Amino acid sequence: MADLTTKIVNVLGDKTAKPLAKHFDMHVVGDLLRHYPRRYAELGKASNLADLRVGQHVTVLAKVVEAKNYSFGPGGKRTRTEVVVTDDTGARLSLTFFQQRWLADKMLPGKMCLFSGEVGAFNGRLQLTHPDYDLFDAEGDSASSRLSRGVVPIYRATGAVPTWKIESFVGMCLDALDDLDDPLPGDVRAARGFSDLRAALESIHRPHGMGEAVNAQKRLRFEEAFVVQTVFAQRRHALEQERASARPPVAHGLRDRFEQQLPFTLTDGQRSVVDEISTDLARTRPMHRLLQGEVGSGKTIVALMSMLQVVDAGAQTALLAPTEVLASQHFRGITAMLGDLAKGGMLGAADAATRVRLLTGSMGAKARNASLLDAASGEAGIVIGTHALIQDHVQFAELGLLVVDEQHRFGVEQRAALVDRAEVKPHVLVMTATPIPRTIAMTVFGDLEVSTLRELPAGRQPIQTTVVPAAERPAWLERGWQRVREEVAKGRQAYVVVSRIGGPDDDGTNETHSLVELHEELVGGQLHGLRVGALHGRMTPDEKDATMNAFAAGQIDVLVATTVVEVGVDVPNATAMVIMDADRFGMSQLHQLRGRVGRGSEAGLCLLVTGSEADSPARERLDAVASTTDGFELSRLDVELRREGDVLGAAQSGVRSSLRLLSVVKDGDVIDDARSAADELVAADPALSAHPALAAAVHDLEHSEHADYLERT
Repeated sequence: MADLTTKIVNVLGDKTAKPLAKHFDMHVVGDLLRHYPRRYAELGKASNLADLRVGQHVTVLAKVVEAKNYSFGPGGKRTRTEVVVTDDTGARLSLTFFQQRWLADKMLPGKMCLFSGEVGAFNGRLQLTHPDYDLFDAEGDSASSRLSRGVVPIYRATGAVPTWKIESFVGMCLDALDDLDDPLPGDVRAARGFSDLRAALESIHRPHGMGEAVNAQKRLRFEEAFVVQTVFAQRRHALEQERASARPPVAHGLRDRFEQQLPFTLTDGQRSVVDEISTDLARTRPMHRLLQGEVGSGKTIVALMSMLQVVDAGAQTALLAPTEVLASQHFRGITAMLGDLAKGGMLGAADAATRVRLLTGSMGAKARNASLLDAASGEAGIVIGTHALIQDHVQFAELGLLVVDEQHRFGVEQRAALVDRAEVKPHVLVMTATPIPRTIAMTVFGDLEVSTLRELPAGRQPIQTTVVPAAERPAWLERGWQRVREEVAKGRQAYVVVSRIGGPDDDGTNETHSLVELHEELVGGQLHGLRVGALHGRMTPDEKDATMNAFAAGQIDVLVATTVVEVGVDVPNATAMVIMDADRFGMSQLHQLRGRVGRGSEAGLCLLVTGSEADSPARERLDAVASTTDGFELSRLDVELRREGDVLGAAQSGVRSSLRLLSVVKDGDVIDDARSAADELVAADPALSAHPALAAAVHDLEHSEHADYLERT
């Protein structure tokens, strides 16, 4: 007998195990049995042949109309077998086989068959050439049991391992299964009318009717949500046991004085979030909060006020940024906003002023040592830096708050390098300008309290976004360059964003625009006579700073850059952005990029240049970006247009998502229910000592390749 950890080779043999490992990365029985059917074909119902398109790789259930042999070639020695199949709608599909004369005798009119192959066309008719097939024989073969059930599972498959082979392999593993340990506790199952795991796997793979399959899907979908939410429930419980120093607000301190000197009034949303964070900081339990908000919604002001509250209370704060460009931008911006409040120990400093220091990996030794000394002595109330902040030799006198900007670029272990080193646990505030739908926040950031800034500050200008199909309409791109020149003629500035610096694309081709080549082309052509600069990650920190300072000062008209300008860069005079090969960027990334324009008194323009075809998925994504400037709506559309694994970050790292049935977009009710159940169970049994199967599932998730997206919290 077998369980889910039994190696496939021990059940199915080496000949079967090898293709499953090669094509699906399946190694144990659980890998195969968790490969659920992607849909079901109900015998006797239409197979929807009318919806087939050329180029699709399809699996269809259809009925044979006729099968005929035709001779061809020298002496008529070769045979072509033409089979015509249909469904209940009357649509027909031709199947062509060569040198298989005997098929005409086997595929008799009225026979049901599964066919799998790539749809082609010949003489205006759709056809499959040499498709894989599985003929339903009413007498004693494996298909007869499916005839009696009336439901055929259809699996994600390949040409080498078609769906009916997977169905057969699954059946053999099910037959070999012993009783299984169930990660869903009995009382959790009973409260929802769920079957046990062994029965659910049987029902989802070999259902006697669609109702049985749907019930199995519900049970297994809930299980996926429940295991993830148990991970987060344990993390939240552990956080509640930790202790931090309370950092309550101080009347008339730096925070109050900073707010009084602001040239604008905080929005209601900003004020509400500042109050939420202020309350958290005043507690003796470490704050663990996510601040999400639109591009330009004022997250930095909120974070700075929180940092000043901690400085007022006698501790230090650190702001961790993912790039040197962003860290330097934060340093310049925060220092400028604070003015004399940031000149602690210097001439012209305000009373009780603090000191702001920058720490990056490529700073000169003198400046670096000064920053390290001020952090260790406590002279610097605010230290801003990159990964250099988390090095072992970086010490703080008393770190009270860690702020992580663009938090998805850091893992748990990187944050922990600062948090765990402190004698007293600091509070943690993580920020993202990528709005996250609530259900995704519960699944990706499940151990964080979430604050949201939706309201844009007064004065933010609208951004017009237009898709420029350069291949179809090259004149549109030329007009785009004219628009850039027109903006510069009005005294404004522009960005041109590219996906790579130089050299070949990731796939070895040169189909996208490189920064080096495009910069040269624009200087000598479309933007001749303008002051065109370049900014990319291979430049030295001094070169990047000099370029950004020149652009901010208006000494560069057009900045050709990579995505180093994606976040944090703030040049109010920049009103136009041209994004080349826009289909190479994600939707949220495009939204971030266009947020660099329209930050001043003039409206912004963003042109999404693409060579993708009009009806392609890539164009659909770009059209969605152009259709709305609401980041939360765009986030929802982004999730709908992507696979669940992409949303959770798994696809980017090349691994499978652990969520096979649960949709973080559509299954909010399931996630809510699972979260409540997990909280209740963990409150009663934090170590899961009474639930070993659940503990094992949690351990597997946290210590497997699937944990990539969990590490983003």
